[in-house]
Amino acid sequence: MLECIARIQSPTFDARSFNERSHGKNDKGLRTCCYEVVTMKDSCNSRHGLPNASRRQFLRHAALGAFAVPQLVSAAALGRSGFRPPSERITVGIIGRGLMGAGHVNRMANDPQAQVLGVCDVDRQRREEGCRLVNETYAQARQQGHYLGCVPYVDYREMLLRADLDAVIIATPDHWHALQAMDAARAGKDVYCEKPVSLSLAEGRELVNAIRRYGRVFQTGTQYRSIPIIRRICQFVRQGGLGCIKSVFTIWQPLAAFFGDRIKPYSHQAQWGELGRSHAPVAVDLPAEPTPEGLDWDLWVGPAPWHPYHTLYHKNPAPGVVPWSFHEDFGLASSTWFHSHAADVIQYALGVEESGPVEIHHPADGVYPTLTCRYSNGVLLHHVEHYGQVKDLYKAVPAGAQLSGLFGGIFVGERGWITSMTSGGPIDGGPEEIMVELGLHTRQSNPGANNHHANWLECIRSRRPPSAHEEIGHRAAALGQLVIIASKLGRSLKWDPVKEEFVGDEAANRLRRKTYRQPWQI
Repeated sequence: MLECIARIQSPTFDARSFNERSHGKNDKGLRTCCYEVVTMKDSCNSRHGLPNASRRQFLRHAALGAFAVPQLVSAAALGRSGFRPPSERITVGIIGRGLMGAGHVNRMANDPQAQVLGVCDVDRQRREEGCRLVNETYAQARQQGHYLGCVPYVDYREMLLRADLDAVIIATPDHWHALQAMDAARAGKDVYCEKPVSLSLAEGRELVNAIRRYGRVFQTGTQYRSIPIIRRICQFVRQGGLGCIKSVFTIWQPLAAFFGDRIKPYSHQAQWGELGRSHAPVAVDLPAEPTPEGLDWDLWVGPAPWHPYHTLYHKNPAPGVVPWSFHEDFGLASSTWFHSHAADVIQYALGVEESGPVEIHHPADGVYPTLTCRYSNGVLLHHVEHYGQVKDLYKAVPAGAQLSGLFGGIFVGERGWITSMTSGGPIDGGPEEIMVELGLHTRQSNPGANNHHANWLECIRSRRPPSAHEEIGHRAAALGQLVIIASKLGRSLKWDPVKEEFVGDEAANRLRRKTYRQPWQI
């Protein structure tokens, strides 16, 4: 790699210790049996008042349920190559079955390397549908009788008590990610966590520390980096294919781009225009609505400040939009929608995926027309509302450049430029010799499949760090959190990515942490 794209060093990623109890394990450290399943009653009283409940208390709840003996699906019944016998499959529980969780349930139920033992969701309809899908998939694979081995859970902590569970996938709202991941690590489970992995800078660092302390394998759900064509582009940039990188561009849209007038009537601010233009999640008090039957809303809110139920938190306003992400107590706006993917890909390509920027320039200071982050190697990351600004404001690419998609960025270097957004359009770049070098002279638009889950499962066996381990996930989320803090304060900031604190700015440093609702705690 050229010196001008030198990697910013971060604290050493320590090798993981993996000290498991010897009984019930094979030589890979995986549980070799999962014959007994505790079926928790949906009506159990494990609500927010029991965040520190002891194992004995939880087992007392478990005693209220029925015991079932799941018939594990044989490898031959699955009829796929690369399968493992039932005793060697990685047993997985899914926490959260909303927009993203439904995809994880389907993905794991059809993976011959894994066995789904439970689906947890505070919404009865979602968890029951998830379990039904898993059980039907396994029953069909066995081609005989019924399968009832996948169990529904209301409270994720009950699922974590299972001794036969190897790992969990967390796909809940943002305000739950870090706490549930830390609880899972403490319970000895490996973790796949949706992005962003935390709601605040301090929470993200605590998550990293917990994963390392308990020797867990952690994969961030930024699967975009695992698409072969994206990895090829990132490696090309990282190895100096564009020469010294001058600037990078990515999308960061205001709230109105996704939510329009839906929260207009509930705004604290006098003018909806201000709120709609906000590049940060906002604080609004929505009026209480009747809680739908079968939804444990208290547990949905969990560690966040209390807000009564409202449809805007729970029902998607549009396909692909996570409904709660506009609210600062539950989500991270653009970082929830797509920016975590972009941040991960961009920092990976720049070789700074375990560090971060040193300055965040707010457009109010007049240096750049849009919010811009500067890294210690001089690279500028410009956040734009739409790609027209890349052409018109910055004049960084030709007027005819094909710029579309949200999950990546546009890299501009000494030799030329290239895009890394394949969701919605082709890969484009120039001059033509760069596209030929990359084998992309056809402007490929089909990104292909990714192996992100497979990478996680393999690393559970090998105990090696996955491609988007906890430090990488934390730094991708942190980039979005830095942008949000600068947007909220309306001014530029200096950031120390090693100490993870703002330089000489007490007001900004106070925003690094969020307070959990009692009695929830880390």
